[in-house]
Amino acid sequence: MKNQIKTLIIISLLLVQACGKRGKESTKMVIADDIIAVKTEQIVQSDGIDGLEVSGLVSSLLEARLSFKTGGIIDKIYVKEGQTIQKGQLLATLNLTEIAAQVNQANESVEKAERDLKRITNLYRDSVSTFEQVQNLTTALNVAKQSQQIARYNLSYSKIYANATGVIIKKIMNEGEVAGPGNPILFMNATGANDWILKVGLTDQDWARIKIGDNAKVMLDAFPLQKIEGKISNLAQAADQNTGLYQAEIKLAPSVKKLATGLFGKANIMPSIKQTATSISINALIEGNGKNAFVYTVDENLIAHKVPILVENITNGRVFLSANIKDVTTIITDGSAYLVDGAKVKIVK
Repeated sequence: MKNQIKTLIIISLLLVQACGKRGKESTKMVIADDIIAVKTEQIVQSDGIDGLEVSGLVSSLLEARLSFKTGGIIDKIYVKEGQTIQKGQLLATLNLTEIAAQVNQANESVEKAERDLKRITNLYRDSVSTFEQVQNLTTALNVAKQSQQIARYNLSYSKIYANATGVIIKKIMNEGEVAGPGNPILFMNATGANDWILKVGLTDQDWARIKIGDNAKVMLDAFPLQKIEGKISNLAQAADQNTGLYQAEIKLAPSVKKLATGLFGKANIMPSIKQTATSISINALIEGNGKNAFVYTVDENLIAHKVPILVENITNGRVFLSANIKDVTTIITDGSAYLVDGAKVKIVK
């Protein structure tokens, strides 16, 4: 949408300039016997579309919504929003009364199963018990040990540790609240020098031209005098349902020491996939509305025809088109201000 607005503004300004220029040319254009003097140029096919201009927000490469594996009452949260944390740091714990009781229960079940198996094994040696009984108690012991392992595992994940050095962006729940299994408690971002990306949206045409590894130059509004080198690190394989755009991630080189989630930035991406496009002079445009515009062409009988075009990009005085103008090779660049569809023209140098 921003690209369309930008294109509309550029076309409007250039048309205003063109109208002023044509006013000055009114004395130069020969108009006699309903024949209007015009200048023309050939339509050009080129690879000249410059880098893609996109915008987006800075984000951390590693964003984590930290949670407990088991549910329970939050006993303690040791950090605050905005606090810097280190990898491995203890961030929060559950009230361990229930989970510790489950661990003790599992331990006692294992001890009982071991006693039962030992007793029945001795009886089996004395031919008092059966082999089936030994097998059943062996299975019971294995099940008890697995339950013990589960209880201990849940106990270890009843505490939250930082999985990377970063900053706490948001504290989602507070002490004393009941947290369900997997419910986010803390939202953190990694803040290392290599942990920052710019997330941008691409149209389907732009997405098709981009590959992972393509270079980009990024300018952040917070640091307007500093260009940051970047590379495309990820390309979405499906469009966002709300915007219809394909998300791309540009990994930022560690040139700026102070970055934060949410900073606005603009990027110029240099596509590695070149596309041949039709281009015409900006002077040929006579009307513009968004990406829709018109030009005049001239046929072999020197008759002018008004035809619509779709603008893809405007660079260095050249207008690149989204689609070719069918069966047209020549367009009128000067004198079109005096034309109507079907007018007779005379081509001058």
